[in-house]
Amino acid sequence: MISLPLVYTILALIAYTTSFWYLFIHLMSKRDPNHWFVRLVLGLGLLLHAGVLYNDMLTPLGVNYDVFVLLSFTSGLMLLLSFIFSAFRPILALNLIGIPVAATGLILGFALSKQNQFIEQHSFGLDVHIILSLSAYAVLLMATIQAVILWFQDRELKNKQKKRFWVNLLPSFQAMESLLFDLIITGFILLTIALGFGFFTIDDFFAQHLAHKTAFSIISWFVYGSLLIGHYKFGWRGQKAIRFTLIGFMLLAIGFIGSKFILEMVLGR
Repeated sequence: MISLPLVYTILALIAYTTSFWYLFIHLMSKRDPNHWFVRLVLGLGLLLHAGVLYNDMLTPLGVNYDVFVLLSFTSGLMLLLSFIFSAFRPILALNLIGIPVAATGLILGFALSKQNQFIEQHSFGLDVHIILSLSAYAVLLMATIQAVILWFQDRELKNKQKKRFWVNLLPSFQAMESLLFDLIITGFILLTIALGFGFFTIDDFFAQHLAHKTAFSIISWFVYGSLLIGHYKFGWRGQKAIRFTLIGFMLLAIGFIGSKFILEMVLGR
């Protein structure tokens, strides 16, 4: 018997594939795609993706924190943000990056996820903290990728290259830079709320080996906050914005991935 999540997964992949090839064919042939058609089909795919996540992630016993379920969640969130931002910025082409990422995450989540991967002694506040933290990491990862793409565009513009791959393929530098700050603002807000929930829901940072992770997250929070203040008050942009974005995410990655490596591989905890 075919399960409902399997039906949702297949239909979501059909919607993702349809929107991807429609966008790709129109952009490669220099034709303007029908934005409403793309939004309708892509929105349907995202709704079906959310239906699969609802079944896999939210259970009567709590949130399932299986790594492949979380991968499906973060990849779907990245496409959702790309979808939302492309509604009011001329960056529809960037969905060509988000769609394959979300489709891959959906497939891995459905095929490889395990049930009942729960946190012992979890609470609603802790679940909110974890989900918000993952969301903040996903959004700020998008901002980091965006910063790298901007670096390539800026390099091509300054060197006045004849063959401008990134400049010709993607939206204008100004539109891409505006998207960068949209992502940083969104990620900064999510990170702020996540840190707030963490302080109120985690009893002992040192006993739970979270002090180093929290310290790096707070330093990263100050880096992103400084960048936003510098941008809106002093007009920081271009290479300075790119550097701050990369440094901010590097600190987050050290706190999240580096601390996990040290605890498990070095200290054996």
